[in-house]
Amino acid sequence: MKISNIKFPISNTKSNKPGTILVYNVVVIFIFSMVMLAVLGYATSQLRVIRSSVNREMAFQIAEAGVNYYQWHLAHYSDDFYDGNASTTPGPYVHDYIDKDTNQKVGQFALTITPPLVGSTIVTIKSTGYTLDNPSQKRNITVRYGVPSLAKYAFLTNTDVWIGSTESVSGEMHANGGIRFDGTGNAPITTFKNDYPSPGPGYQCQTYHGCGPTWKPGIWGTAPASTRAFWQMSVPYEDFTSITSNFNAIEAQATGLADLPPSTVFGYSLVFKANASVDVYKVTALRAHPNGTDVNGVSHSEDLDYGVAGRVFQYNMVMPTSGVIFVKDHVWVEGVVKGRVVVAATVYSTNPAQQARILIPNSITYAAKDGTNSLGLIAEKDVLVTYFAPNTMEIDAAMIAQQGSVQVYYFGTPKTSITIYGSVASFGVWTWSWENGSGVCTSGYCNTFTTYDSDLLYAPPPSFPLSTDGYQQITWGSD
Repeated sequence: MKISNIKFPISNTKSNKPGTILVYNVVVIFIFSMVMLAVLGYATSQLRVIRSSVNREMAFQIAEAGVNYYQWHLAHYSDDFYDGNASTTPGPYVHDYIDKDTNQKVGQFALTITPPLVGSTIVTIKSTGYTLDNPSQKRNITVRYGVPSLAKYAFLTNTDVWIGSTESVSGEMHANGGIRFDGTGNAPITTFKNDYPSPGPGYQCQTYHGCGPTWKPGIWGTAPASTRAFWQMSVPYEDFTSITSNFNAIEAQATGLADLPPSTVFGYSLVFKANASVDVYKVTALRAHPNGTDVNGVSHSEDLDYGVAGRVFQYNMVMPTSGVIFVKDHVWVEGVVKGRVVVAATVYSTNPAQQARILIPNSITYAAKDGTNSLGLIAEKDVLVTYFAPNTMEIDAAMIAQQGSVQVYYFGTPKTSITIYGSVASFGVWTWSWENGSGVCTSGYCNTFTTYDSDLLYAPPPSFPLSTDGYQQITWGSD
């Protein structure tokens, strides 16, 4: 059977709803818009963060430029803490910051400067930087600069030194001569001499160090291994003349009651008091005691202690504002120091037998060891602990014997202990104790304890000699 003319229905794929495509497009565009708005919002916020970070970093760089500028200023004008202004206010001193590429002002820094306290060399500089685009966003940098003093050593001597078996040194020590070290130490122990004991390179140990005359290495002794680890030889020479003070310059700062003329008797006695004042006496009589022998083997028949009724009260004075007490005579010092002061003693003589000495008959201590109190003792010749000084002593001070020694004479009477908080600079041989060749204490203080006062580095006593290295950065901080 033939089938023909059969027709099948053809499906029409064309939508009969023309608005469907438009709806789809709107939905896609809406979704795309929402995504793009989120992206644009995120991008905008990121741009704000970036712009804020750029301004913040630029403000920091401007503040740092202020610090660098004033470091340069101090290098050229070391005593100017007012940015070249006649005023004595701490600031702020405002400077424009110029972009050197465009030669346009892009920001400013403001400097606030805190000058050093009396006796200190530490100056504090706060630099606040900001951009012109966002002056409310500021960055601060605070730095402290100071000129180091030459009291950076616990001990410094131009010649030989012997640290006995019962002695300890806390802080750096240097000798231009040789060192016999039998005690303990916790910081570099250095000498100009080297480690070859043959004549010339090493040093010739003398009888006053219990071994002479014998050639020794620059440092030798029976110190424990932990201390020997700090020994360093062939270290550059320390020019002792650089730590000596100009007495004329110091005297120029002493005024009124703090400038003591020749006593016409034996000298002056200064008793420091915890209320920041000083009792001043004239010494009119001395107390007899046996002859003593100094570190150079010279016998001394003169008496070193004032008599029981051998002082005449002159006056009480408040601690001088200049921090200087200048004495044109011998002077005895003792008591409790409140404040910052230097005692300088000289008669401007080139005759060692006549040169002024500083004598210590009793302990002299600080009201507190917190950096606010400081005592300098600068003697034309010797700094001496006297015969009748107590068996247990403490001396808080930075001491300089410019042409003599810091010492205790040999009297053949051993005492218990002496504690030093500060530093010692002795042109000649220095000692607090005397030992025989077997290391047995025979005179002076058999136990000595020395702690370096770290505040001396940047806050020495007034008129104390300073380094020629200029200002150095001590601390740095930002916010």
